[in-house]
Amino acid sequence: SGIGKVDGYTLFVKDALIGDTAEVKVIKTKKHYGYGRLMRIITPSPDRVEAPCPHARSCGGCQIQHLSYERQLAFKENKVRNLLSRVGHVEDYVMHPIIGMEHPYYYRNKAQFPVGLGKDGQIVTGFYAGRTHQIISCRNCAIADPASQLIIDTVLDFMKQYGIRAYDETTGKGIVRHILIRSGKSTGQIMVCLVINGTRLPHKEELIEVLREANPQIVSICININDKNTNVILGRETKAIYGQDYIEDCIGSLRYRISAQSFYQVNPIQTKKLYDKALEYADLHEDETVWDLYCGIGTISLFLSQKADKVYGVEIVEQAVKNARENAALNEISNVEFFAGAAEEVVPAKYRESGGTLRSDVVVLDPPRKGCDEKLLQTVIQMEPKRIVYVSCDPATLARDLKYFGENGYVLKRICPCDMFGHSYHVETVCLLSKRSIMSM
Repeated sequence: SGIGKVDGYTLFVKDALIGDTAEVKVIKTKKHYGYGRLMRIITPSPDRVEAPCPHARSCGGCQIQHLSYERQLAFKENKVRNLLSRVGHVEDYVMHPIIGMEHPYYYRNKAQFPVGLGKDGQIVTGFYAGRTHQIISCRNCAIADPASQLIIDTVLDFMKQYGIRAYDETTGKGIVRHILIRSGKSTGQIMVCLVINGTRLPHKEELIEVLREANPQIVSICININDKNTNVILGRETKAIYGQDYIEDCIGSLRYRISAQSFYQVNPIQTKKLYDKALEYADLHEDETVWDLYCGIGTISLFLSQKADKVYGVEIVEQAVKNARENAALNEISNVEFFAGAAEEVVPAKYRESGGTLRSDVVVLDPPRKGCDEKLLQTVIQMEPKRIVYVSCDPATLARDLKYFGENGYVLKRICPCDMFGHSYHVETVCLLSKRSIMSM
């Protein structure tokens, strides 16, 4: 939100920018601050641009598409720096310039489109409005793979033709909940996965036929079964109804298999830059051991294996671990081993089994937005790694965890933000921590 003041009173205003002079309607007040709705721009900020997507303001996906890309990068860099100072209490480190995108549109290799009913009773799909479950109709997303639009149109036409109902969150009735599309940017392979409220999809053969006709690059058509009353998008079981249950993509010289439920970075071009930076920070030698925690389908693990003696990966999603093992075999890499389970349970258990002797030269952390569990952080410190490489998608929880490491013998040396999510307020960050005793040598 933009932050403005009226007679000393602070208002938070969605869609306002630094430098705007605007007419704002106050919609909620508290004693020392309130919230306003942007009604009219009187004088625009010099950094304001025309958002190319007509849904940018209502959709919850691109919060800052109306900010010039150059200023987006500066905003994200400052966001990381400020959180490190305020939350992490760290100051003495080297920050490398944020790694920006050459083409910040149509970059995503994954999109999840909720399906529901509009006010007119017709099937609608698009994206949720910010902080709601109201679907904003949008088929031509400015950051999704351009192939998505035709696929979405094809699925909706199929549903209308055969009377297949969209899922209704209020009643729990209906069949199709979400349409998940994944694409391999380097291979061109596409997966279409329908998340359904049940165990079978009527007229699935007809769906296969129309999708294959719409786009011959579709190599995988799946259904994911989610019959729970939940906001979680994917259920536990995914079945291929055409082709394989995965697609393949490449990052650098490595090839990866990606299933519907696997974590795989949504921006593969930036991912290569991010992982190269992580590998640089790890500064691996051929006799060193690495533990890669929250390893997903083994993307970072396999990158690191090219320089390390042995890499151990830990991931909670069993399908991702299966993919990780397949990816190691696919790339003929034998010095990696993967464990299925929560990192905060697996790693402490391995440490106890070793009698407290488990050590690692380098630990790589790539947790979800909530950051690392404190039990895991304790075990990582007990393993006494020389270097810790922390890859984060939330600078606030990163700063919190860096504060913990700082209080337990590790110091932040280098950090580099990377713009993986252009036009959103999210920012990926990779940083290097070193043990204090190592530094003093």
